[in-house]
Amino acid sequence: MTRYLKKEVMPELCGILNINKPLGISSHDVVWRVRRITGQKKAGHAGTLDPLATGVLLLCLGQATRVSEYLLGSDKVYRARMLLGISTDTYDTEGQVTARAEVNVTREQVEEALRTFVGTLQQLPPMYSAVKHEGTPLYKLARRGLETEREARAVEIKAMTLTGWEPPQVEVEVQCSKGTYVRSLAHELGQRLGCGAHLAALTRTASGAFRLEQSVTLEELDAAFARGEGPRLVLPMDAALRAFPAVALDPVAAARVCQGQAVELPADPPAELCRAYALDGRLLALLRRGAEGLWRPHKVFVGPSDDADHP
Repeated sequence: MTRYLKKEVMPELCGILNINKPLGISSHDVVWRVRRITGQKKAGHAGTLDPLATGVLLLCLGQATRVSEYLLGSDKVYRARMLLGISTDTYDTEGQVTARAEVNVTREQVEEALRTFVGTLQQLPPMYSAVKHEGTPLYKLARRGLETEREARAVEIKAMTLTGWEPPQVEVEVQCSKGTYVRSLAHELGQRLGCGAHLAALTRTASGAFRLEQSVTLEELDAAFARGEGPRLVLPMDAALRAFPAVALDPVAAARVCQGQAVELPADPPAELCRAYALDGRLLALLRRGAEGLWRPHKVFVGPSDDADHP
């Protein structure tokens, strides 16, 4: 008689992983490896990094995928190494060299040029990007030698600071809004300096409140799960919602929210969205301000069957 061993089922995890993405693999590859390590099928990244980029890559597990939009919208900080004097068609090291020029600029000239980027810019997505044109990614069109019109997007550069000066290489810290193409900034810097430039290396050091020094490598994650300590590395789902004020609901209000009903709050949070918790500290929902002083469930994370503080 054939005997079958019951496959161990990993308990469902819900939360956020701050992964230090390694060089040379895609964000999709990181998601695949995390699914294999954690045993979780429901996982996705909140903001991609190119294969040539490293650093903070946030992954949402389980129900936390429902809050990924709030991670995507956060500001980012990058450490970029740019090579002056060489331009490429992709604006980074993967592309073909399109121009070479002597580098006769001073540190002061570079710093002055960097200051001109600060503020709101209309940035044109590079042809070698994942932005789609009529359903086709631009990079696929670019590989066929085609170029199409792209719509410029508004991005905000909070700061561009020169942190390393070893010409023709410069290191720059970029604080920016979501959707900013740092390799486009490198290309534009070269244009403004008159010598050309491209992005040689890129590390995301922060995404919102999540920092590189707090991240874990895939190897560290694998070892932790092998020891049975992996779940301790998963940050709570509400770590993505800390920008919103928090309120605690009494059992009656908690039950109403879990059933999708609007409630009144004893104090009026100074925001359009707020986090709602049960008295035992469980995150119940994200509430949105409605009419007549009512707060309506925007996203409910606990259902009525979970008995969230039911009276």
